[in-house]
Amino acid sequence: MGFYSQVIFPRLLDWSLSAPNLAKYRQELLADVTGEVLEIGFGTGLNLAYYPCDIHKITTVDVNPGMNALANKRISDSGITVEQLLLSSENLPMADNTFDSVVSTWTLCSITNVQQALKEVYRVLKPGGRFFFVEHGLSNKLSVQVWQHRLTPIQKVLADGCHLNRDIQKLVEQRFDHVELKRFTPENLPDLMVHLYQGFATKKAS
Repeated sequence: MGFYSQVIFPRLLDWSLSAPNLAKYRQELLADVTGEVLEIGFGTGLNLAYYPCDIHKITTVDVNPGMNALANKRISDSGITVEQLLLSSENLPMADNTFDSVVSTWTLCSITNVQQALKEVYRVLKPGGRFFFVEHGLSNKLSVQVWQHRLTPIQKVLADGCHLNRDIQKLVEQRFDHVELKRFTPENLPDLMVHLYQGFATKKAS
């Protein structure tokens, strides 16, 4: 990773994802998180303020050390013990059936092998455990999709691997049997960049 990825981009991402109109989606998503928690793509720790008060420890993974550096102040202010692991979500070191909840916010867009990452998420969830997510991706408007496909190669360079055109619903449904989500674009935000998928997927109980 170069200077841009480790120093400049984490600050740009923190600024863009700190917007108040996005915070309410974090709050809605995390309200039902329970038990042993893994967060993939932890980033700069923006979710910490919205975990339920009975969550005292989470395990996090992020491949970018620049993100972890910015997250440290939020960790110290949160009262939550955070075990930070510097690694990719595509190869998790945890045993099968470890976590009650796995969380991903604005992360699946930038994982190189997103199918493998979701396979790992499914593996480390306990039977009956849930994968909570809010992600941006492919619009449901064909006219917008055309531009998402055209601009994704540029977006990947500017935003450290981010894809505008991933069909998050399809990706999650390929791995999980039970998925509940809503798709929408927040008011006054561009469908091109901020078509959101918010919901959860449940691992089949054994």
